[in-house]
Amino acid sequence: MAKTKNSHLALRALCEGAIMVALAQILGYLKLFELPQGGSITVAMLPIFLYCSRWGFGPGMLVSVVYSVLQLMFDGAYAYTWQAMIGDYLLAFSVLGVAGLFHKMQYGFFVGTVVGSVLRFVCHYVTGATIWAEYMPEEFFGMTMTTPWMYSLLYNGSYMIIDMLVVIVVGMLAWKKLGKYIRGNDIR
Repeated sequence: MAKTKNSHLALRALCEGAIMVALAQILGYLKLFELPQGGSITVAMLPIFLYCSRWGFGPGMLVSVVYSVLQLMFDGAYAYTWQAMIGDYLLAFSVLGVAGLFHKMQYGFFVGTVVGSVLRFVCHYVTGATIWAEYMPEEFFGMTMTTPWMYSLLYNGSYMIIDMLVVIVVGMLAWKKLGKYIRGNDIR
């Protein structure tokens, strides 16, 4: 009986993962705002963080890696070099799965969203300051840019903070009615 239950849960995790990756990919095309050299404000991370909150680290990492490959394949227009492909796509979207480490916490969804978003930002930040440094404008947000690290901080921070906040707000709105599902209480 236990083997049947484990098989059922594994199949359920796989199916939910496929649905969440597809939903994240679709939501990624609904951009609220897009910066000229890539980076946009969307709610695309929400399904990935929901999945990580429900199923944990291992399944969350698997789903995040699959999502990162799809991001590279379908949204990788800004990845001119292999370093950008790895840093801005494969690493940046794979680290979202780290959110699964917090799935057993009462408010693990929110902690995971912050940690996953910060890790994604760090990937974009380092890639932006090292690989994209040659494209740094002389002025950005009305400030004179003297270092690619400051430019990358402002550029990537401008959309990542808003992305994270949008996911947190939507999560808060859904928490009262769907909290037990977000926490994965229905599968334990």
